[in-house]
Amino acid sequence: MKADYKNWVPRSMINGFWLGTAIALILFILFGATDIILHGTARVVLAIIFGIATIVLLAATIWMEILNKTFSYNGKRKLAKTIVEGIASYVNIPEGGKGLDVGCGSGALTIACAKGNPQAEMVGCDIWSGAYKAVFTKKLCEDNAKAEGVSNVVFTEGNAIRLPFEDESFDAVTSNYVYHNIMGKNRQELLMETLRVLKKGGTFAIHDLMRKSGYGDMQAFVQQLKKEGYSDVRLIDTTDNVFMQHKEALWLDLGSSTLLLGRK
Repeated sequence: MKADYKNWVPRSMINGFWLGTAIALILFILFGATDIILHGTARVVLAIIFGIATIVLLAATIWMEILNKTFSYNGKRKLAKTIVEGIASYVNIPEGGKGLDVGCGSGALTIACAKGNPQAEMVGCDIWSGAYKAVFTKKLCEDNAKAEGVSNVVFTEGNAIRLPFEDESFDAVTSNYVYHNIMGKNRQELLMETLRVLKKGGTFAIHDLMRKSGYGDMQAFVQQLKKEGYSDVRLIDTTDNVFMQHKEALWLDLGSSTLLLGRK
């Protein structure tokens, strides 16, 4: 049995775009080459609209095919694996301690952290719903842990907006590309909710697309944490030859990938 961490750009999503492209192309041909349904200006306008739609959808589909291949654990680049293992290398849990992975998805980061801290327990939580409901599940996480021969993991349902854990429950907290997907919420408040469950002296390694438009001033956030007593707080640009290079990050739309590290 082999672990299956799926893909951040699911095949089902790509297939949907291929279908949309095919429909747009058929409609473009229908209105552009025949006057069976409409005549005159209306037909020409629709032909132009569906022609443009075909080009846009085709470009988006090809781009997602490239993303799928780049992120795949079975591909040549294996960027997702590089990122997960890179984050896990920053997660150090004391013997007998407990770590938390917020938004664990397929369990990849949870399991990687558990492997790196065999003397501790890792908990992965997720709501396993929305666009990825059919791809990422609790059972998938558990099956992956079994396939990897990892037993010091537990998976449970939990929402990053309000985590179902008491204050200061964990010795380490981590997350990968989660908070930017939560619409309508203050991302810095989401970070503080995650840090709420971290024990005094515990460490954090949180990786996300920390664009200023979505996260606000993260340098100011770092300074605020330091004022509140957090130590060793820093931001690492993971597109600067850490997990990837700037050029690769730009065409993958990961240009704002940043790792927030520190100790409570």
